[in-house]
Amino acid sequence: MGDIQDPTRADFPHYLAIPTRWSDCDVYGHVNNVVYYSYFDTAVTGHLVSEGELKPMEAPVIGVVVETRCQFRQELGFPDVIDAGIKVVRLGKSSVSYEIGLFRQNHAEPAAFGTFAHVWIDRVTRRPTAVPDTIRAALQPLCV
Repeated sequence: MGDIQDPTRADFPHYLAIPTRWSDCDVYGHVNNVVYYSYFDTAVTGHLVSEGELKPMEAPVIGVVVETRCQFRQELGFPDVIDAGIKVVRLGKSSVSYEIGLFRQNHAEPAAFGTFAHVWIDRVTRRPTAVPDTIRAALQPLCV
């Protein structure tokens, strides 16, 4: 995954609203940096569950996160609501690379943006395997 430029809202074909929680904030009063990665995972997994029929606890093939990166631009806090935009920048045989933008609702500039990558593996053998057809179908419309 290469360097990404400052994204705009128009760069992302899919959004998920994520409300911040009081517990997301650290002693400085803003969302802690590690929580941003949770928002990335929530946006991607939420899409895969709702559109790709993913059942994380029972699926024979699962996506494991192998890489993430985040650039922070603005603080988020409680009770912000985040619009988490996702797009697929690479859909391979057994892996998927995403770019994600986190926008405070009603704001044009991203509070943070980054990358996220899945490798799909067999739940039992833990070996890479093909992206399941239902997941691939859910990701196709997000490809840019």
